[in-house]
Amino acid sequence: MIVVEAADPRDAAPAALLAQAQAFQAQIYADEHNHSLPINALAADDVRFFAAREGEALLGVGALKLCGDYGEVKSMFTADAGRGKGIAAAILRMLEDTARDEGLAWLKLETGDELDAACRLYERHGFARCGAFGGYADNGVSVFYEKPLG
Repeated sequence: MIVVEAADPRDAAPAALLAQAQAFQAQIYADEHNHSLPINALAADDVRFFAAREGEALLGVGALKLCGDYGEVKSMFTADAGRGKGIAAAILRMLEDTARDEGLAWLKLETGDELDAACRLYERHGFARCGAFGGYADNGVSVFYEKPLG
């Protein structure tokens, strides 16, 4: 059974998974195209951070950054051992539920053009491509999505 619960990104297991995510992205994208939040920023008051586990095994993480009337999906990552088990979908559902509980009107996110599985996940869950938002630039590498929560 997959359990998704609030977690502290500074704890050892989530921090290790976040380090894997950042190393993976660094292999694909130049520094200026990596928009990961540092671990301490993921522990800020305006961020809701979650971890997914199956038994004792931590298999995925994801966060919701509160940005006024919308929430931004951040730091979605699934460990190799969790791929194909619905981990990312479970985290995404938790983020959406949390955004609704926070009274947000939209979910938005930025991902990379090389991350086909991520794009398919977001599209399966009702996200549609949109233009750059917040402080992001349309750089030819980033792909932007949004989903109304109304």
